[in-house]
Amino acid sequence: MARRIERLNNLIRQEISQLLQRQVKDPRLGSFVAITEVSISPDLKYARIFVSHIGSEEEKQETMKGLAAASGFFRRQLAKRLKLRFIPELSFHWDGSIEQGARLLELIDQATTDSAPDQKRP
Repeated sequence: MARRIERLNNLIRQEISQLLQRQVKDPRLGSFVAITEVSISPDLKYARIFVSHIGSEEEKQETMKGLAAASGFFRRQLAKRLKLRFIPELSFHWDGSIEQGARLLELIDQATTDSAPDQKRP
């Protein structure tokens, strides 16, 4: 059963990403929105979709509102595209891992530029 859930997670992530790129016309979702992960419950009734967006805090809130408003559209489109008996109820959650990674890269760059002059001296 775990293998099936894993395949469904990947399939739903791909389908929602394609829908965001090609069919969603909500201006709140017009900028770069990334689906980072999908986690389906063991009974296949609920799907938690983790989303990331690079932008201001206000843009993040608007993105989450837009995704919540479009959840019915996503669910209907998934029902058309996937051959499942039940389409899981979708809930969108913020994933800050991309921001944390970008911050970590900034810190690494800062540390390497700070220590670079020390290494040049013999």
